[in-house]
Amino acid sequence: MIENWLFGITSALAEDAGTAAAAAATTAENAEQVAEMSPVAALLQMVLPLVLMGAVFYFMLIRPQRKKDKKVKEMLNNLKHGDRITTIGGIYGTIVGIKDDTVTLAVGQKGGQPYEMTVARWAIRQVEEVTVENDSEVLN
Repeated sequence: MIENWLFGITSALAEDAGTAAAAAATTAENAEQVAEMSPVAALLQMVLPLVLMGAVFYFMLIRPQRKKDKKVKEMLNNLKHGDRITTIGGIYGTIVGIKDDTVTLAVGQKGGQPYEMTVARWAIRQVEEVTVENDSEVLN
């Protein structure tokens, strides 16, 4: 039984040595190919994939996000009294006052008086487009 166990270990070591020898031969072949290449070609082979990945990340992730952020910043800077807006919490209201970083909204009626609440300017998701049909209605 011990002989079978030792034979298994030695055969496993022999297989590992064979695999290592094959890997060393492959590495030697690669080294020869790299040595045959010009330095410029070798540099391009290493750098070009990184540059391509950077370009893909820029055009698929960074650029669209910047465009979206620019639109949101422009929308927040163009807020004015009377705009009908939606907050990130889902509250609809009409702007009745704007200060530096806060916006006062009329969100409904309470006892015949407009009910107002103050939210941060960054908490506004979008400005609602009021259609012509709704202009005659009171939007509170």
